[in-house]
Amino acid sequence: MLVQAILKSKATDGVVTVEPTATVSEAAKILAEKRMGTVIVSEDGGRTAAGILSERDIVRELAASGSGCLTKPVSTYMTCDLVTATRQDTVQDILSRMTEGRFRHMPVLEDGQLVGIVTLGDVVKAQLTELAMEKDALEGMIMGH
Repeated sequence: MLVQAILKSKATDGVVTVEPTATVSEAAKILAEKRMGTVIVSEDGGRTAAGILSERDIVRELAASGSGCLTKPVSTYMTCDLVTATRQDTVQDILSRMTEGRFRHMPVLEDGQLVGIVTLGDVVKAQLTELAMEKDALEGMIMGH
């Protein structure tokens, strides 16, 4: 299965973004309201990704420096060296990169433009769906259907 299929199956293909100058507190509020784990940091309203900020990034900084980090810009704590996918990447490839990198969210780019985001949950759901289809096909073959 390809990333393209995951993006098509998602309720929305829009990506929630914040500007690099947004405060960590503003980003945390968006994450809480949208019940999301990450937000893409974009200087141009979502066409490109400058970085990504996760709940984990915020919690780590709160533990390290206290609540003062909440008033600082997200650009201070975002991950700039993004690992990204394309629509043509396979689910297995994405899962492997997420596991190796120990992260749960991957921006999807086409020609340098942000087209979506794939989560570990999306990948697991896609794999479970694929396994269920394979199981049904095998059962059908065994039963002679």
